[in-house]
Amino acid sequence: MRHSGARIVLECLKREGVDTIFGLPGGAVLPIYDALYDFEGLRHILVRQEAAAGHAAEGYARTTGKVGVCLVTSGPAATNLVTALQDAMMDSIPIVAFTGQVPTHLIGNDAFQEADNVGITRPCTKHNFLVKDGKDLGPTIREAFHLAKTGRPGPVHVDLPKDILVKETDLVWPEKVHMRSYNPTYDGHPGQIKKAARLIARARKPVFYVGGGVISSDAAAELRQLAELTQVPVTTTLMGLGAFPSAHPLSIEMLGMHGTYYANMAVHHSDVLVAIGARFDDRVTGKVDMFAPHAEIVHIDIDPSSISKNIKVDIPIVGDCRRVLKALLAAVREELKEEMPSAVREARKQWAEQIVEWREKAPLAYEWSDDVIKPQYVVQEISNLTQGEAFIVTGVGQHQMWAAQYYKFKHPRHWCTSGGLGTMGYGLPTAMGVQAANPGKLVINIDGDGSFQMNSQELATCFTEGLPVKTVIINNSGHGMVRQWQRIIYKERYCAIDLPGIPDWVKLAEAYGCVGLRVTKPSEVVLALEKMLSTPAPVILDVCVDKDECVFPMVPAGGANTDMILALPTREVKDKAAKSQTGF
Repeated sequence: MRHSGARIVLECLKREGVDTIFGLPGGAVLPIYDALYDFEGLRHILVRQEAAAGHAAEGYARTTGKVGVCLVTSGPAATNLVTALQDAMMDSIPIVAFTGQVPTHLIGNDAFQEADNVGITRPCTKHNFLVKDGKDLGPTIREAFHLAKTGRPGPVHVDLPKDILVKETDLVWPEKVHMRSYNPTYDGHPGQIKKAARLIARARKPVFYVGGGVISSDAAAELRQLAELTQVPVTTTLMGLGAFPSAHPLSIEMLGMHGTYYANMAVHHSDVLVAIGARFDDRVTGKVDMFAPHAEIVHIDIDPSSISKNIKVDIPIVGDCRRVLKALLAAVREELKEEMPSAVREARKQWAEQIVEWREKAPLAYEWSDDVIKPQYVVQEISNLTQGEAFIVTGVGQHQMWAAQYYKFKHPRHWCTSGGLGTMGYGLPTAMGVQAANPGKLVINIDGDGSFQMNSQELATCFTEGLPVKTVIINNSGHGMVRQWQRIIYKERYCAIDLPGIPDWVKLAEAYGCVGLRVTKPSEVVLALEKMLSTPAPVILDVCVDKDECVFPMVPAGGANTDMILALPTREVKDKAAKSQTGF
């Protein structure tokens, strides 16, 4: 039976198992929305700005492991979507983004709401397509989903000219996808895995360094088995939080610019570092030639282009994290059949004691105040009240780092944050996608007043779509992370950072039909959180905090991870930091 191209698009989505689309209609995609009017089996969530559709699709994908889908029209709608595509690209999130396009005969004529969508999105997608024939719709969409979810996951863009959506044609649906030039490697090389197992078994000061790839490949169980078998401490990146339980005795928590002192010291002094599904980004490594300078490095990653890209490694293993860890487990068990040399056993014991000593010397801590709310305290209480069972989403800034440091994660796929791109405004729309994917579950967006303002209009989506997202605004009346850098690096020369009390978040919440709460004293925090958590509606909790509170530890830009600032520096330290490379 022949169908319009628009109907074929919807049929293809249904065959791919899609149940939710995040979108915003416009002229070029109206044929799809007309077909959607009486199409069963697909929920459409109407966002208020196109980037929000992309972020919501990210949240859906990250917490389900399925491909997230968004749909917007041509021109400015597609350009608005670019930020979300780049965000998904850098954090390896599988989404398929559909954009409308002017009719094929008008492409290149500067028609109304025309943009070169394929050209614009090429650098910020894993692949993109411009469909020029209705018969190609099925095969193209099939390939788009295949590309998005296989290998290193990522965003794929499909551009749909309006005439292709209107014309009737036959639905062509390939049962299998074969792309001759695209063949990801899933199984690691047996010889390399054996070398890695031998290295791990004989290491005296080993560390597992874990990234988001472990979560993408659903390898958390295998990671835990390997860590417990070998008794190797585990540190995670910002994207890897949840891959290993924060409260586990082997956890040394997050490393990097705002990581724990003990994680950074352990990595620096390690003799074997096993990187699993991580890409050695600059926020983790700090000064490259000072990163793990004494370690032999094993790197497990499905993306061969990530191997030795930033840090030269000794044992590269290209493959899917879960499959490689399963094989590595077997290989390590084989190695451990022989008794560990006494010198290695003693060194391991001393290594564990050293990490405890580092932890006791500089634990995550903050100064309590009876008068001023400390952001760290707020996150701690959220963690205590939810017992690590909530889905936590953040914006970008100081609040993001406090959430990463002080929330105790139990499960993979319960943490969503913008790691690579650092997209302010990410929190609320992503939380909508998480809530849509996990109805009945608790979704909390820990945000900052600066970041939240960039997509606060999505409160309307939360209300109208019945998405009871809870947002906690760590309100320091400004761009807190920028202020921290200006304070420490730029000698307190504050410029363009203040957001003095506007808007009134409680009134704004109420204007959108949501519930608004505010606290100004530490004694009010727990009761307000309890009320927020028990309210069956979207809630904003405005938490007024000290604008001068800083995130520590902090590695200054250009510094090594051993150069951590653990508290507000003296003037001498400020002058030294100011001479280093600036920027963030």
